[in-house]
Amino acid sequence: MKYVLEVCLIALAAGSFVPPTAAQALAMQQGISVELVPTHNASAVPDADGEDAFIATVTENSLVYLGVNLITLPELAEKARSTPFKRGQAIYIKADARTPYATVSRVLQATGGPIPQVLLTSQPASAESSTIVPPEGLNVSVGSTFPSGTVATVVQLFPSLQGRPLLKINNDEISWSALESTLRRHFQKGDEKTVLLRADTRLPFADVVHAVDACRAAGAAVHLAAPGI
Repeated sequence: MKYVLEVCLIALAAGSFVPPTAAQALAMQQGISVELVPTHNASAVPDADGEDAFIATVTENSLVYLGVNLITLPELAEKARSTPFKRGQAIYIKADARTPYATVSRVLQATGGPIPQVLLTSQPASAESSTIVPPEGLNVSVGSTFPSGTVATVVQLFPSLQGRPLLKINNDEISWSALESTLRRHFQKGDEKTVLLRADTRLPFADVVHAVDACRAAGAAVHLAAPGI
């Protein structure tokens, strides 16, 4: 009788287990919680879940953390220089969608160098899926230094009273819905698939990520210009 009771209890426990959703799984991971920008063209970056992942987090109120520890920008820059990265590792920037791009830009510059940088994002389907998915992100570079002979297409973002930022490609104003298709036409004409993105630092970080996402969808490598360049 005791054996039958134990079997019944095990069966009830197994039947009551509900697998966590992807959103719940992400919430259980150690780290600083932020509102990631949803994108459509990010790539899976499972290494961002590794114990040795280098993740710089920027909160909505512009606080900066390395892992779960509050850190200054000079300290972050020194840590990025002194960390012995392995081949294939990247520096991950986990920034809140609402934080000013000015703060994220400073973090990107502090961690810039030979190690690839990835902007961590969320995917619209992730919250609806019952499958645990790896982190995803968009690769970017910082600065306007390109290989000799490279001619980059310049994408600019300016604040606007109409809501979404004013958008230009090589000084020609375009709509947001036309960004990807306009870049594709440039590339089909023979332009190199390299974009220099200049964004006003007063903009929310989300606006910059949406522009990077569209550029990546068009097949472009994206370089984020430092303020003033």
